[in-house]
Order: sequence, then structure tokens, then C-alpha cells
Amino acid sequence: MSKVIDFEEKRRDSIEKRKRNFERVLFTEFLGSYAEIDDNGTKYGVNLVDISREGCMFQVPLAQFSNHRFKDGEEITVRVYFTKEDFLPLSIKVKHGAEYIDEKGDAYMRYGGEFDQTLPSFQAFKPFIEFLYKFAEFSCIDKGESKVYFL
Repeated sequence: MSKVIDFEEKRRDSIEKRKRNFERVLFTEFLGSYAEIDDNGTKYGVNLVDISREGCMFQVPLAQFSNHRFKDGEEITVRVYFTKEDFLPLSIKVKHGAEYIDEKGDAYMRYGGEFDQTLPSFQAFKPFIEFLYKFAEFSCIDKGESKVYFL
């Protein structure tokens, strides 16, 4: 019995994997963006893990955030900073939360939620999300096989 390979599905999986790898680098090293949860006047630094067109996943160190956990259905404001002072506020409806332990053994609460796409600030964030998808689809990896000269 032969197995049929769905190349379109393999391509979509590859693009999604590249998008997630790029997001990790972008959020932690390149852009220097970070997010803060505004919880009734208290702000908690968070790490963005993944962004999709519909929502995002973020994590909060468990020790820092042990007093409060978001409930499913709760609406929160996440500030996504692109500089130390400039941010876009996004409203997110929490869909799920779970404890997560990373490869170093650090404990986090990981949350997934849906964006409120009706807010004007989301309209500014939407092209950024599209850039992530397009970058993952069309970017190339420099393997050092050719030289580039700048004039």
C-alpha cells in the first residue's frame, strides 16, 4: 500500500514552523518588543510566544504571577511595546491557561487568547501579523553559498 503525500500540507507546516522560529527571535532579540499585562493598574511583564491572525499565546513567570491567574473568558489588556515608551494596547479574551515548564526548568503560566479585532489599535497591529506570515513564507536562509557586494 502506498502513502500519498500532501505537499500543500507539508508546505503549510513548514511555513508555520518558520513563523514561530522567527517570532521567538523577533520577540526576544531583534525587535526588543515585549508585552505587559495591565491588570487593574498592576503591570506584569510577559513573553509573547506565538501570534496568529486570531489571537496570541503569552507566558508569565509562575513565581511572579502566583497571586492571580486569568480565567477563561476574562478580557485583559496587553500592551505590546515596540520601543521603551511606544506601545499598542490589545484587548485579549482568554481562552485557556496551563502551567508550562521550559527546557531550563523555569515554570510559567501560559495563556492563549483571542484578539478583539474591532479596536483601532488592532488595525495597526494587523499588518505586523501579516508581515510575520509573509516573512515566514518568502524569506530565505543565508547558507553562505554566494557573496553579496554593496556599492
